[in-house]
Amino acid sequence: MTATVEILNFNKPNDTALDLQELVIALRDSREHSHNIRHMGRVRELPSRPTVSAIVEGLTAAMFPTHFGPTIHTDENIDFFVGNCLNAAFLQLTEQVRRSLHFDIQGDESADSLKQKAEKITLDFARKLPALRAVLVSDLRAAYRGDPAATSYSEILLCYRGMTAVIHYRLAHALHSLGVRFLARLIADVAHSTTGIDIHPGARIGESFFIDHGTGVVIGETAIIGNNVRLYQAVTLGAIRFPAEENGALKKGIPRHPIIEDNVVIYAGATILGRVTVGHDSVIGGNVWLTRSVPPGTNVTQAENQNS
Repeated sequence: MTATVEILNFNKPNDTALDLQELVIALRDSREHSHNIRHMGRVRELPSRPTVSAIVEGLTAAMFPTHFGPTIHTDENIDFFVGNCLNAAFLQLTEQVRRSLHFDIQGDESADSLKQKAEKITLDFARKLPALRAVLVSDLRAAYRGDPAATSYSEILLCYRGMTAVIHYRLAHALHSLGVRFLARLIADVAHSTTGIDIHPGARIGESFFIDHGTGVVIGETAIIGNNVRLYQAVTLGAIRFPAEENGALKKGIPRHPIIEDNVVIYAGATILGRVTVGHDSVIGGNVWLTRSVPPGTNVTQAENQNS
């Protein structure tokens, strides 16, 4: 039986019936044949965005339980809460890693092989959590030192979008370094959707990193950022050109984003493009457009940059 639905058609007032079965068949043909975009040509399980969000929330609560757990903790129950968060997060993470590996590994592997790899990666990731928390505490301290409006670490954890983005980045980067790139990108996009800050998980960022205000910040895949670096809103660390193969396809993975050395401050609206180096202890002024390297201890303003 053909399904129909009444619709408005202003071009053909007398033709108001849509043949849904015909439309479904046409979409199937596009999906399966004429416009098939499936990875390696077949359907694969995808990581779940809501589950990924829940994993990040659970891991964040495990690292900072007094801020993201129940309002009251005691010495008797706090470790139980942390253990429960970790257990739930790792069970979910193993499955999401397994799904991500469908896209991260070239070629087909057996279900058992993918499951074993996912379990090993999750175990390796779990072992990184104490070190990740230590780096995040350095980021918290940098935010407190760098913002005169900050009244406490608790305020930064709960209210600063820049800190939220950095937590997501640190978790995503750890997974990215373990080869789970699809899942890492999804975690980064969850943060982007929530904070307006876009940090590629492949970027390498040192300790004591602070993004003040943050909205509109973009950090590209091959960017390298040293220790004690501070960025303000709408800063872009991007690529200036995209080299292509002989067939016209863009080359993947080549270094194309800036290197920012230690103790650099980059003010609002600055755009730094290409594989250039900003030397340590430099200050890049607001709205500067920079496509050249600058030596350590340099102060770059809009006027100076235009005249150089």
